Amino acid sequence: MKEPDAHANPQAATGELIRLDKVTKRFGDHTVLDRLDFTVDAGKHVTLIGPSGSGKTTILRMLMTLTKPDEGTITVAGQQLFPAGEKQVREIRKSIGMVFQQFNLFPNMKVLRNITEAPVTVLGMSKDEAEQRARELLDLVGLGDHLDKYPSQLSGGQQQRVAIARALAMRPQVLLLDEVTSALDPELVAGVLDVLRDIAHSTDITMLCVTHEMNFARDISDRVLMFDSGQVIEAGAPEKIFSEPEQPRTREFLSAVL
Repeated sequence: MKEPDAHANPQAATGELIRLDKVTKRFGDHTVLDRLDFTVDAGKHVTLIGPSGSGKTTILRMLMTLTKPDEGTITVAGQQLFPAGEKQVREIRKSIGMVFQQFNLFPNMKVLRNITEAPVTVLGMSKDEAEQRARELLDLVGLGDHLDKYPSQLSGGQQQRVAIARALAMRPQVLLLDEVTSALDPELVAGVLDVLRDIAHSTDITMLCVTHEMNFARDISDRVLMFDSGQVIEAGAPEKIFSEPEQPRTREFLSAVL
């Protein structure tokens, strides 16, 4: 599939794009992340796997500045996200898109405006340019003929594909995916994963993904990180992690979910 112009990233970075240094996050007495170090290189697809509560979604929420670390630093494209001033945080946030478990579409806006609203109001893009990009992205996710519908007129899978198009409309350097199929009926999961596979294989966008869909993780990942108790206990290429894991905890987890 050819990468559409609406989705090309002219500022695509090279080398390290995301860095977490000694990041700790606690909720009450519970330490969710424990002096965590890891990096994501530009253009790479990194998938976080592991049991619920091991800190995976917390990492995505910190990158979206929805949650702050208690200790440590987070850097995106060479700029410090935490700690940082509000203006710098807003600028960095423009380079990060996220697709959540819930679709979070504006129910009172039609599909086209759901996608154009942020590029126009946040990036200052013209309405015509935003709508052209939105139409191309809706074609990309297979919904080119649904732009005049309201979210309530779409299936869950269609709503999630609109949410993916909306995230891409901001032309982010990195796309965060948080269990994007967990709220969908089983028969709708494959269509959403196919769209994400196409995006992963046809664009240079960096992807950081939390998922329990192990076949999807194997297909799209350059690197897989196994989390347990707020730490990365094993990392490697997908064929290594899924076929020859070294850690007993990784083997135990994979035998339960595969």
